Amino acid sequence: MHRVEMLEVCQKKHMFLGLGLLVAVTIFVLILESRLDISGPTRKGKDQFVIENNSTCWLREPVTVVQECHKCSEFDIVSRSLGVCVHTKYKEILRCQSGEIVIKSCDRIALIDQKNFIHFEVWCFVFGLLSYLVSYARDRILSRKTHQRLERQLNRAT
Repeated sequence: MHRVEMLEVCQKKHMFLGLGLLVAVTIFVLILESRLDISGPTRKGKDQFVIENNSTCWLREPVTVVQECHKCSEFDIVSRSLGVCVHTKYKEILRCQSGEIVIKSCDRIALIDQKNFIHFEVWCFVFGLLSYLVSYARDRILSRKTHQRLERQLNRAT
């Protein structure tokens, strides 16, 4: 009985369609995860971050972000001049609708993890593409050698 492999049965367009669907699902999941609030199991609410001057106006009022979450300076961390820099070493500056400015601690781990994952995905894609190109080139070389060998054999037979 003849055993048929999966790769021999699938046409090239079906394999590319499947690969395209996997890439599309991966991109969809990345976009979905970046839009959702990803909070770790230890931080269940926003109120667990340290807030300078004990202001909680950002919890009850609309806020505008003055400065995105960024790393505290070494001076702030070592001198402990900003209490928010002690715990996560990142701070975010917000302005409440009332005009009050609040400096609060923020968590950059999720963003860093997301960037690392995207880098990993890109490198996997590049490695896969290079592997495909090497395999394709090798297949073409072997096919050409086989074709030349068959031509020589046919030329000798005639």
